[in-house]
Amino acid sequence: MEKPASKPILIVCGVLVLALAAFFLFGRDGTPGDTSPEAGFARDMATHHAQAVDMSFIVRDKGPAKEIRNLAFDIINTQANQRGMFLGWLQQWGLDQASGQKPMAWMSGHGHGGTATPAGGAAPGSMPGMATPQELTQLKQAQGTQAEVLFLQLMIRHHEGGVQMAEGLLKLSTRAEVVSMAQKIVQGQSGEIKLMTELLKQRGAQPYPSILKPQ
Repeated sequence: MEKPASKPILIVCGVLVLALAAFFLFGRDGTPGDTSPEAGFARDMATHHAQAVDMSFIVRDKGPAKEIRNLAFDIINTQANQRGMFLGWLQQWGLDQASGQKPMAWMSGHGHGGTATPAGGAAPGSMPGMATPQELTQLKQAQGTQAEVLFLQLMIRHHEGGVQMAEGLLKLSTRAEVVSMAQKIVQGQSGEIKLMTELLKQRGAQPYPSILKPQ
């Protein structure tokens, strides 16, 4: 039979557990905590954007057609600026730029489907749409139209992954600045996917099968 004096102790323990969970999710002053969707999104999207910038520099330095060069320039500028904002948020929230969590852990239970890509694609447990080291090597070695086609195919899949991540955040967060950025990513990268698909068509090529779930 439970002693009456033990009940206050259990209540205090329960409050402490809830307070600790709230700290990790929301931080000490209401800002996102270390394991929050906002922090995970900022960290993962910063890494995701960094690869897009790297791929854009690779193709830009090959002297591609003007429309490809302009696209690469836009991606470099837009995603480098957004990456700076992600890292700035983490600093503002008092969080490290890296954590011990696995990529996409913040979307646990919501699925991201980033592995179903015929050209290799991201490994299980990684961020959707990411190019593999082998694919990056192929892009570095490719020349001319072959390089343009491979860049467009890889970047379409990469953008699809970014859209998937941003849509996932929109289901999990109501924080104004993070939601606004996620909406911009969905809109901007969806528009660039359409543009890149048309550029592939002009070169007699097609995108890889989409990793996005049918609406």
